[in-house]
Amino acid sequence: MHSQQDKDFPYWLLVTAIVGFYLAYRVATDELYTQVITIVSKGVWVTIFVTIVTFLIASAFGLLLAVGSLSRFIVFRQLARFYIEIVRGIPILVLLFYIAFVAAPTLVVAINWVIEPLGFDAIRTRDLSMMWKSILALTIGYSAFIAEVFRAGIQSVDVGQIEAAKALGLNGWQRFRHIIFPQAVRTIMPPLGNDFIALIKDSSLVSVLGVADITQLGKIYAAGSFRFFETYNIVAYVYLLMTVTLSLGLRKLERKMRSEPLG
Repeated sequence: MHSQQDKDFPYWLLVTAIVGFYLAYRVATDELYTQVITIVSKGVWVTIFVTIVTFLIASAFGLLLAVGSLSRFIVFRQLARFYIEIVRGIPILVLLFYIAFVAAPTLVVAINWVIEPLGFDAIRTRDLSMMWKSILALTIGYSAFIAEVFRAGIQSVDVGQIEAAKALGLNGWQRFRHIIFPQAVRTIMPPLGNDFIALIKDSSLVSVLGVADITQLGKIYAAGSFRFFETYNIVAYVYLLMTVTLSLGLRKLERKMRSEPLG
């Protein structure tokens, strides 16, 4: 059964397309907009790289946290919950500053304390680029949110099926691989896709550390040319182009998954 929202004509998408085509026209015909898009587009690959690497690592770590929070061992459960609740309470921007200027230097000191007596050369904090510090901070932050997505998906699986798998003699890993996770994916995918889209937007925060992403290059150009209106129009346009495209793809995937019967 389709809801009323599914039957609504996507007027919002029509308006978005009109605005998008207008900006594309301005980029194609206006020399200033062309110059801005040429400069800003150099940061697109940095934004994509930071987003994808962060999402992959955060998803893997988040899955481990989710499994740990559901473990039958209280130590694992408490450690996972401690990490998730503490990290989710820290703003991403604060986490970026903390990792870049507190945790990373402390880690370098600790590593040097171990390797220098062994005859290895000391490493320096600046040897770790701001991009990788940013990826580390975003990974820590998003792994906590993604862990909750995985936990909810795992808990959505019918307990009866898990008990049946136990009766068939499947061990914990086999139950997770063949019974729990394939069914949990249906619940996990929509919010996980939303987290990916949110990560694209939050990746703009790495500009505060000087990483040359879309936002940072736009900020530098605007500060030098005083063309703030045109520059941030283009910056917003590029982000919207990525997020709206992904959002539409996610909706299509969600509808397809809803229409397919459980295997």
